[in-house]
Parts: sequence; C-alpha cells; structure tokens
Amino acid sequence: MRYWPVIWRSLPANAMAIFPFMLFKDPGQKTDALLINHEKIHFHQQLELLILPFYILYTINYLINLYKYRNHDKAYFNISFEKEAYANELDMNYLKNRRLYSWFKYL
Repeated sequence: MRYWPVIWRSLPANAMAIFPFMLFKDPGQKTDALLINHEKIHFHQQLELLILPFYILYTINYLINLYKYRNHDKAYFNISFEKEAYANELDMNYLKNRRLYSWFKYL
C-alpha cells in the first residue's frame, strides 16, 4: 500500500497514520519496518470503515477507555484498533491474510 511520508517533529506520538499520509516524528523512522507495518494496519482499518467512521470509533473507544481506566496510556493501549495493530505488527505478512473488521475481536 502506497503512502506519503511526512516528517512532523512536534507530533505527539512516534508515528501516526492519517490516510494517505504516514506521519513520523523522526526522519529515521521512515525505514522502520515494524512501525510502518503497524501504521499500515491502521490504513486498512481506516479504509474498511471509509475513513471518517474510523476516527469517530477510535475517539469513542479512547474516551470510554479513559473513563474506565482513568489513565491515558491504558486508555490508548486498550483501543481495539491499537490492540490489533500491536498484536500483529511483527507479522510482516499479516495484511496479506487479514480479514475485514479484524479489529472487532479486540473490543
């Protein structure tokens, strides 16, 4: 999947996928295969939800988790989209076999 890499030094995270852009905090991250695979998983999630609904569900999931855990890190790492991406980022072939809406099983 093609994407446009963008360096944004004040990015609040190491990297971020906002289809079709992949934002990186540091130029060296543009060659980090693990990080790129993680962000490409997010691209697939965004596309299957037609982009805008992804961001709405992501935000709702985060806010529910923030209320539940009262902690930003716990809320972030328990977002179903992040759970799928972190669980599969080491598998460089994951996206070849990924089923639609795979994030749903991480709810």
